[in-house]
Amino acid sequence: MYGLIFIFAFAVICSLIFAFILRFTSTREGSLQYVITALSFIGLFGGGFLSGGKRKEKGWLIGGLTGLIYSFVVFLFQYLGFDRLFDAEQVIYHTCYTLIAMMGGILGVNIATNNSRRSA
Repeated sequence: MYGLIFIFAFAVICSLIFAFILRFTSTREGSLQYVITALSFIGLFGGGFLSGGKRKEKGWLIGGLTGLIYSFVVFLFQYLGFDRLFDAEQVIYHTCYTLIAMMGGILGVNIATNNSRRSA
């Protein structure tokens, strides 16, 4: 749950920052596409890392579930709000998001486990 909260809080903060950039500068949305994608990967990695670190076991599973739940919530917003399904490009993005969250979960478990061994 902490991972999902982190992901959505990170997304809201980044969205606000980019909304201000797009509103008050001459920057176009297309020129920020790669930056937004990179920040999305960072947010999902951080969410998986946090989830794995809190659970301290099965990081790949916890990170993967975090990524899947995130993708499911985004899918629900898109489907219920805009009456659109994921297209092929979005399926690839959300598969990568889930894999990145899995990697974050694995790293979070390993770092949390190493820190608890050192303090004991």
